[in-house]
Amino acid sequence: MKKFFSTMILFSLITMFSSAWAAEKLTLATLEWEPYIGPNLKDHGYVAVIVKEAFKRGGYDIEYEFMQWSRVIGLAKSGRVDGYFPEYYSDELKENFFISSPFPGGPLGFFKLKGDDLSYKNLKDLTGHKIGVVMGYVNTEEFDQADYLTKDESPSDLVNLKKLLAKRIRLMVADKFVGLNLLQENMPDEKDQVEFMEPPLEVKDLYVCVPRTRENSEKIHAAFNKGLSEMTQDGTIQKILKDYGF
Repeated sequence: MKKFFSTMILFSLITMFSSAWAAEKLTLATLEWEPYIGPNLKDHGYVAVIVKEAFKRGGYDIEYEFMQWSRVIGLAKSGRVDGYFPEYYSDELKENFFISSPFPGGPLGFFKLKGDDLSYKNLKDLTGHKIGVVMGYVNTEEFDQADYLTKDESPSDLVNLKKLLAKRIRLMVADKFVGLNLLQENMPDEKDQVEFMEPPLEVKDLYVCVPRTRENSEKIHAAFNKGLSEMTQDGTIQKILKDYGF
């Protein structure tokens, strides 16, 4: 009997300490944005792998919910998710979110139809041309503040590509590799009709945003940054990029 009680006490202690050290679960909202992240990619893509590993090192276990970007932003602002990603940096985000340290993204710029001789030296040269953008996306600071440009909002990059091919817009703003992937996956017969304009507007880093209204938001934000810093220093991020073809 004495041995039985000793075993039960030991079991209780193990259970108690296991619970104490169990990683806290967080739910992050994101979108299908291949080839960077998506439900059909290996391990959901390199962006998801980096974010998950950084949070793991900070003591958090991550679950993802994939949805349209406008819903991602709405849920995050209302605090109904613990954070969202991948986001581009904007000072305006600081009002509602803690913005993480950056991790590698890709080139953002304009797509146009091949054969269209449109060119520009600065954004003012594009005045009067209808430019497709995605509702709720942060692009570049200069572009987003350029109220002299005609911006046509759509729910997704794919919709903008369809508008471009139908000549309903003259240009669209998108990540180079996202646009090329969408063309290949959804309209391979028309992919040669569209081209990315070089050089890009900007090569963009990516960020995780944690709602300020969320309890322990500063702690969550700091934990991610700590994990990300460790991954940068020990070469994990570069290894992940290489493993996933970037």
